[in-house]
Amino acid sequence: MSHVEDELNSQPECWARAATQAKECGGLLPVPGERVAVVGCGTSYFMAQAVAALREGAGQGETDAFAASEFPHGRTYDRVVALTRSGTTTEVIDLLERLKGRSRTTALTADPHTPVMTAADDVVVLDYADERSVVQTRFATTALTLLRARLGLHSEAVVADARTALDAELPQGLVECAQFTFLGRGWTVGLAHEAALKTREASQSWAESYPAMEYRHGPISVTTTKTATWMFGTAPEGLARQVGETGALWIEGGLDPLAELVRAQRLAVAVAESRGLDPDRPRHLTRSVILTPSPAR
Repeated sequence: MSHVEDELNSQPECWARAATQAKECGGLLPVPGERVAVVGCGTSYFMAQAVAALREGAGQGETDAFAASEFPHGRTYDRVVALTRSGTTTEVIDLLERLKGRSRTTALTADPHTPVMTAADDVVVLDYADERSVVQTRFATTALTLLRARLGLHSEAVVADARTALDAELPQGLVECAQFTFLGRGWTVGLAHEAALKTREASQSWAESYPAMEYRHGPISVTTTKTATWMFGTAPEGLARQVGETGALWIEGGLDPLAELVRAQRLAVAVAESRGLDPDRPRHLTRSVILTPSPAR
């Protein structure tokens, strides 16, 4: 069993632990009424998008999400929350250092022995969700679960759905598809983006992601009988029929959307293995992106 497969299988237990930890975080996490930005890179950026949509949708305050490298320094936030599994990602560390004295910062990380511990004002450590694989699964979903639980939007049913996602067979013919399209609405748009990223990273597949209503504005034109189109959450009216008319495989997730992401993670691993690839070692990727300064000229 690959590291990533072992790690994604442990997610129900990690989520249950994160839900308990969320009750113990006190003032380390945003409080209602704060203007908040959530930042990250890669997978963490997509989790930031989901968190931002959930928090604002829950009426807890204006909440934005940015790639750490694209943070708008002309804006003012009461708190900036940074998601970083490794605690070493250059763009995140640089941003936290730059925000000192301007906005309160909180970092969620898996490693308590890294620069993020001093770069952020507050730190929440999820070391039980750390990973050996380059491909990120359980840390991302555990961080999202902790923040979701803090908003009162997590329940034991979510954990039960995750176990179902791990036990159920993947839809017939899914692994054999040549193209994968993931769709979301609201907070699940970030999950759709993450599902596509996992599929690209682990299996080198053609994988795309869109807000569901935008899919009909162009992207559906490249859908074929070799495409799988996977909806996270409830689909817009008529979309399943339109996709069916293209001959594509339509998958409408019936589980909690975060549990559907677990199924997508399983798909990425299954496709990688079917193609003789090592899902723990994606091409050109490392566990953390650490940039070295250019030499002075």
